Amino acid sequence: MISSTASVQTGPERPLKLRADDVEDLQIVSALAQDAILPAGEMTWDKKRRRFACLINRFRWESVQDGEQRDLHLERVQAVLAVDDVIAVRRQGPAPEVSQDIVLSLLMLSFQPDGDGMGRVVLTFAGDAAVEVEVEAINITLQDVTCTYEAPSQRTPEHPE
Repeated sequence: MISSTASVQTGPERPLKLRADDVEDLQIVSALAQDAILPAGEMTWDKKRRRFACLINRFRWESVQDGEQRDLHLERVQAVLAVDDVIAVRRQGPAPEVSQDIVLSLLMLSFQPDGDGMGRVVLTFAGDAAVEVEVEAINITLQDVTCTYEAPSQRTPEHPE
């Protein structure tokens, strides 16, 4: 069930706060988090709280209107992407101790079910990096935590086929 509330307010648009608890919700969160960038060191797993979280610089896809604003006043915002009910976390790609300063680009989030709601939430990054988060159930939040800022590239991310 997707729910939306706000905590930081600037201008006419409210910050995003979404919760995903099924695959359909996860697809929406994935679309809004696509092309987020983050240093690898901004990912943490709190075993005691059973929470994996990362601070991402999210491209604000919802502010781009069918080409009207394409490449004009494009924005990013810092957001927390959190996965709860975590059992284990595995990384694929550069070793964590070497990669803390590597900047990752998030391509998508997906879910690989194991049965009875359990499975793996997979964060897929450009450059063959991935994080597999083994979960008891899909329990994900995406919440903007800062004011928006102008996207430094001033370009809409593209994915040539």
